[in-house]
Amino acid sequence: MGVLLLLACLVAGCASAPPAPDPETYDPLEQTNRRIYVFNETLDTYVARPAADAYVAVTPRFVRTGVTNFFSNASYPGVVVNSALQGRWDETVEGTVRFFVNSTVGLLGLFDVATRMGLEPRNRDFGQTLAGWGSPEGAYLVLPGLGPSNTRDVNNIPVAMATNVVTYVGWTVAAPLYALDLVNTRANLDQAARFRSEAALDEYVFTRSAYRQFRTSHVFDGDPPEPDDDPFDDLDWDDMDF
Repeated sequence: MGVLLLLACLVAGCASAPPAPDPETYDPLEQTNRRIYVFNETLDTYVARPAADAYVAVTPRFVRTGVTNFFSNASYPGVVVNSALQGRWDETVEGTVRFFVNSTVGLLGLFDVATRMGLEPRNRDFGQTLAGWGSPEGAYLVLPGLGPSNTRDVNNIPVAMATNVVTYVGWTVAAPLYALDLVNTRANLDQAARFRSEAALDEYVFTRSAYRQFRTSHVFDGDPPEPDDDPFDDLDWDDMDF
């Protein structure tokens, strides 16, 4: 953590406005991406969705809320680190206090006490950090088992794992916890998945457009540059997660 914060001090001065998103999707691997998309959908149909449905059927809502809170808190050091790397010093301090409060008073994050204290959660990741350093989004990617990404955002995966508390509890404990996180996340995304299936003529194109708009909004803190006309402009991406 100390090394990353030192790095933040060295590079914060180099941060600049993120590059404007390309109006055209750069998808040179579309054929391969579509095959992986089909694989992911098959995996979802026969494994992830049934597991999520069973999980929802046997788990009360308050328990699922606690599980969501726990994993959000376990990953929050990543938010703190990326806030620092982006030179957001107020957020870095608030995020550190938020993590401490929820990890102690909130019983390892099961209860989100910090939000009720006015310490609102943030959503910072290494893909956003790279964008702030001037990195373009690059080529669109579909990752096996993980879904949409791009050649910039994919760098967040190792950083997110390295800054997640669960990673350091030993794999005999971490593996089932990560599996629970995946099932819980799939359950939370069920409404968005059904909406996509009902609304899209081409689910691959819909998902690609949705991901790009979601990430653009995130990178520009909800105030992205005016996009060109897009058939999905009227959708409320703030209510969806990917």
